[in-house]
Amino acid sequence: MIPEYLEVAIGEGVNVALDLRWMELAPDFDGRLAAPLARAWSDLAATERGEVVNADENRRVGHYWLRAPELAPDGLGAEIGESWRDVERVVLRHAGRFARVLVVGIGGSALGPQLLADALARPGDARTVTFLDNTDPDGITRVLHAIAPLAEVLVIVISKSGGTPETRNGYLIVKAAFEAVDVTFAEHAIAITQVGSTLHKEAAGWVARLPMWDWVGGRTSVTSVVGLLPAALQGVDTRGFLDGARAMDAATRIPVAAENPAALMALAWHAAGGGRGDKAMVVLPYKDRLVLLSRYLQQLVMESLGKATDRSGTLVHQGLTVFGNKGSTDQHAYVQQLRDGRADFFATFIEVLEDGPPDALASTLEVEPGVRAGDYLSGLLAGTRTALSEAGRRSLTLTVPWIDAAVLGAIVALFERAVSIYASLVNVNAYHQPGVEAGKQAAASVLEIQRRLYEVLASGASGTADALAFQLDVDARDVYHLLRHGAANGRVAVRGQGLERVFSKLEG
Repeated sequence: MIPEYLEVAIGEGVNVALDLRWMELAPDFDGRLAAPLARAWSDLAATERGEVVNADENRRVGHYWLRAPELAPDGLGAEIGESWRDVERVVLRHAGRFARVLVVGIGGSALGPQLLADALARPGDARTVTFLDNTDPDGITRVLHAIAPLAEVLVIVISKSGGTPETRNGYLIVKAAFEAVDVTFAEHAIAITQVGSTLHKEAAGWVARLPMWDWVGGRTSVTSVVGLLPAALQGVDTRGFLDGARAMDAATRIPVAAENPAALMALAWHAAGGGRGDKAMVVLPYKDRLVLLSRYLQQLVMESLGKATDRSGTLVHQGLTVFGNKGSTDQHAYVQQLRDGRADFFATFIEVLEDGPPDALASTLEVEPGVRAGDYLSGLLAGTRTALSEAGRRSLTLTVPWIDAAVLGAIVALFERAVSIYASLVNVNAYHQPGVEAGKQAAASVLEIQRRLYEVLASGASGTADALAFQLDVDARDVYHLLRHGAANGRVAVRGQGLERVFSKLEG
């Protein structure tokens, strides 16, 4: 029987609560999914034993070991423990040399550290952390200006293979920027990468090289050194973060849905979307410190669950769309549509009971008799939830006492386990990402067309975009795209007529 409300302890006097009263789940809904739930318990146990559960890539999946090394097989627990000590050594030996930290990464290599930095950094913490998470030249330039002078900056480059284009491009530009001001990059750089990777080899002689493993995906790497090192350099309690995740793992290891908050969350997702992801999940944390949670969960949920085929190869087109920002800001934005527009979503409210530091002016000032700012925030959450319910919109609420490292670790682990369980319920592989790889391969193909196009142009050839495409035996739309971009950046000379003819043909 599915309960409407469940509290679990993640520490002494620290409880996390899941409220399902607004989801309107049938009490026996878990019984209807008895077989998929049995598969979920089996899959989780196999994952933690170290079996190859990512069959498509022939890999084990070990992010749960990152906070419980004793569960890891084949001596991997010792490596995990050593990585914790690596982080502590870096902070002890090198942190005092630098005023700022720049993290170069993308996807989970940026989103996880960004979430920790924004949620847990507090005034007076050790140093600021800035992120370079794209291959946009304008964005890179802005970051370089923001962190100057470079002599005071520690750079952390995060890439499992070292070949991720966005990260590699950023790293090469940052390295060149250091060289341009006569600062030795190697004395300011740390690599987090897989042993033997291109980046690992290039980073010989850097300040440090810390490990990534092929059994940890980027979207589940925040409890590895990927998340821990940037956080530790900011003075965040990383051991507390790991402890919170570990405690939630224990609470969600129970193979009884009614006692397992991750299973209840996964069942609620399944019920809301008909087991097909037919409704999006809107994440609404009523706490500014969690504004990045929806972005973090977009990758965790959508990259894990958005799959064309199930594990038997049947075409299913599964997924669960995630978007959100924060409350009460969204009550002045898209909540209007949530209340009165299309009923194509369900909401996940994140409630934080503690308003803020108890001695802070913002926590104590009465904005009207007997009412503080935090009272308004709490009331707006409850009011929005009620207003959505009255319009037939479902929601669930996750309540935590406050935001600290342990509580954030528990939140991250709860959603990770819910994703794993939901993937089993709908029988998809949550741990590969063929769609992402397809996009990378397509981009590489376009860049190869650009190389050939520039060679032809350098030889003295000319003509319309469609004529050049015919000569290269490629899609005219790609040639048009490349010529327009090249012209805007002064790399090729074009006359508008040829491009306009291609454009009109495409429009027609």
